[in-house]
Amino acid sequence: MNKQTETVLNYHNRTKHRLERYAKGPESIDWEDQPDQFRRFSGCKIITLPSPGVELEPLFADLDTPEIIFAKPLNLTNAGLLLELAFGLSAWKQYGPNRWALRCNPSSGNLHPTETYLISTGNAFIESGVYHYVSYDHHLEQRCRFPGNLHDSEGLFIGLSSIHWREAWKYGERAYRYCQHDLGHALGALRYAAATLGWSVELLAEWSDEDIAKLLGLDRDDFKPLEHECPDLICRIITHAGSNPLNRKSLLESARSGSWFGKADSLRAYHMYKWPIIDEVWIAASKPQTDEPEWQALRQQFIQSSCTLTATQIIRQRRSAQQFDGKMPSLPQTDFYRMLAAVLPATAAFELWRWPPKIHLFIFVHRVEGLASGIYALPRDHDALAKLQTATLADFDWQKVSEGLPLYLLYSGDCRQISKTISCHQSIAGDSAFSLGMIAEFSETIKTTSWLYRRLFWECGLIGQVLYLEAEAAGIRGTGIGCYFDDSMHEILGFKDEQFQSLYHFTVGKPLEDKRLETLPAYGHLNGIELVDPN
Repeated sequence: MNKQTETVLNYHNRTKHRLERYAKGPESIDWEDQPDQFRRFSGCKIITLPSPGVELEPLFADLDTPEIIFAKPLNLTNAGLLLELAFGLSAWKQYGPNRWALRCNPSSGNLHPTETYLISTGNAFIESGVYHYVSYDHHLEQRCRFPGNLHDSEGLFIGLSSIHWREAWKYGERAYRYCQHDLGHALGALRYAAATLGWSVELLAEWSDEDIAKLLGLDRDDFKPLEHECPDLICRIITHAGSNPLNRKSLLESARSGSWFGKADSLRAYHMYKWPIIDEVWIAASKPQTDEPEWQALRQQFIQSSCTLTATQIIRQRRSAQQFDGKMPSLPQTDFYRMLAAVLPATAAFELWRWPPKIHLFIFVHRVEGLASGIYALPRDHDALAKLQTATLADFDWQKVSEGLPLYLLYSGDCRQISKTISCHQSIAGDSAFSLGMIAEFSETIKTTSWLYRRLFWECGLIGQVLYLEAEAAGIRGTGIGCYFDDSMHEILGFKDEQFQSLYHFTVGKPLEDKRLETLPAYGHLNGIELVDPN
């Protein structure tokens, strides 16, 4: 084990929640001093995007076979729609004098540490350069203008970064984990948004963090102390066949020799607590330039979606449930099987994921038609089945329950109280139709490659985004659970070492709506509806 991996492993163990104590976080929270959720750069040219809210024809079910969706032309309207459906606002909620925004991409605590950049080369509708997306205003801020004539190299890229402090303000040391979850969700949101437009996403996994920082301008002295952004990933948006975008070296040279504009505004909140361990793990898990293998599961269509709503409807209505109806009728088995099938690596949702799956699901079934309550397993890679059987409790049955899915019954019995306790005593895990833990092939993955720690969480977030949208398509709702007792989950399953680790929990059920909350349109403030800017 190298020093970087040792640092990552120490961080992971230190930030586990345990029944006797939680990971270190702030001793008190001043809700009036929350970090600004909407980063802006002063001194930039503003490019106003066409009005959001356009409905597109493809059904959510059509996204199973995205190649049948007619590709929209690449123009400012559709580029803006891509950003809105992936990272934009979906609604506002109001309770008394308090008002807060919801977004298409979920975030732990609704804190949104992920920042989005658009990079354009050789496109007639916008000057070549780097742009920061402001979801509140639905506009772009031009951070960099590339030099020269790039019209022979048409390309569109999306870059993502994280402001770790935004998440740490509430969650302390465990926040780095949640930022990585959010990146996985954002990656999934981008994939669904692109597919709705008939486009696809290529994750440029070879890029180093250092090069991403150079391209996005994150290595510049344009940020307030403690409010810097950390580079995460770059994606190419493929809008039609035959495009010839700039390569990595040309993009970096364009950024190096380009004209840069703007300084990041302060996020305003007082930095009462410092969490140096987050910077330590960020440095230890930083990624160099790599040669990534080309891998992709052969596409299979397991269970057809019965959803008749459009993809844009499902994307915009996605919410995180706050509480579930504990007396809900059983979830139809076909809906349950559809959700599980959708997270398998051979489905269209994972076409951008370039590596064999390392995340497997252990499911607490509470209310599913035709299935006994109990603990089930869904290995997402057949090669992991024997390893999981060996590592778990010897008393587990591992009885296969479906011919079309790798779903196994391990234990029959009522697990509602267990799942509630494991998820930091949150009722939402036991009042659901089912809840689950995402179990990673852990020690073998990170032992020599520390930055793969981040990728494990991204894979979890991507699975979570699929579950969110599939739950909406089934007429119910899901929510991610970042607060759970790590080693207690391992004990229930029988894991005795770090070969497997639980990295994310999720739960799906019938939501109970809080009728005290008023729902307001996402971009009503851009159309004359009174809305006080949180700034």
